[in-house]
Amino acid sequence: MIFGKLQNSLKKTREGVFGKVSRLLTAKRKIDDDFLEELEEILITGDVGVEASMYLIEKIEERAKSDRYQDEAELENLIKDEIKKMLLPVETINSKDGLKVLLVVGVNGTGKTTSIAKLANKLKSDGNLVLLAAADTFRAAAIEQLAIWAEKVGCDIIKHSSGADPSAVVFDAISAAQSRNMDYLIIDTAGRLHTKTNLMNELNKIFRVIKNKIPDAPHEVILVLDAGTGQNAINQAKEFKKAAQVDSICLAKLDGTAKGGVVLGINKELQIPVKYIGVGEKIDDLEVFNPETFVEGLFSQE
Repeated sequence: MIFGKLQNSLKKTREGVFGKVSRLLTAKRKIDDDFLEELEEILITGDVGVEASMYLIEKIEERAKSDRYQDEAELENLIKDEIKKMLLPVETINSKDGLKVLLVVGVNGTGKTTSIAKLANKLKSDGNLVLLAAADTFRAAAIEQLAIWAEKVGCDIIKHSSGADPSAVVFDAISAAQSRNMDYLIIDTAGRLHTKTNLMNELNKIFRVIKNKIPDAPHEVILVLDAGTGQNAINQAKEFKKAAQVDSICLAKLDGTAKGGVVLGINKELQIPVKYIGVGEKIDDLEVFNPETFVEGLFSQE
């Protein structure tokens, strides 16, 4: 059951942050200055972020003045409602009208390669033909790791030797995807080069190659972030936004951290929707983000 997986993955966040919110609701039962001050402190220290926390506090205060709530449950619903409004809607990409190219970026160590494997598995399970491209050629281990995952998932992979030109890998991968009538091509990219400029230049080169082959591609640029890094994940996202037009976020390792509140900060500060969340270590532990079930999972009872 999806909600069960999500609820379990949010256990640490629920206990560490939003459990405190629930206890605050029980203790205060009304929204006054003391309540708002304590709530703000809980949210900021819980990796929701200053900007997102202050925005949420402001909205809750406005609602408290205009809405009448009778008890603790209605007060909790008010807060959940405002959190849901902060979360951006997720757009789906349909492969029925041709090959869709997904470009995946992210710092090494965030769970990028594993997330690509999980995404490939999810798309393949939905009946799609999926091809992987190992364009992170600066790390031999990255190529090997993706090849192992491709075999486990049961999809093909286009790879060159370590140190090869990433753009050449992308060129060959698009050609192969087109000739094999693939539905999706998922491209892994280097998470870190020697300098930020090198990374930006490499990504720009990859973009040019993709657009020369398919003018409206890439159809989605997905940034993988490690939920456990909290506010540092937002800083990483800001850097990648400078190098590429990031369309969506895949938040990995959500099950292993109490910093799930960073989802709110990502949505508010970056205006980029969280589209996928890693809810476990298994190959099928990747879910499409649903704001409704996410917020309910934050406040659900064990």
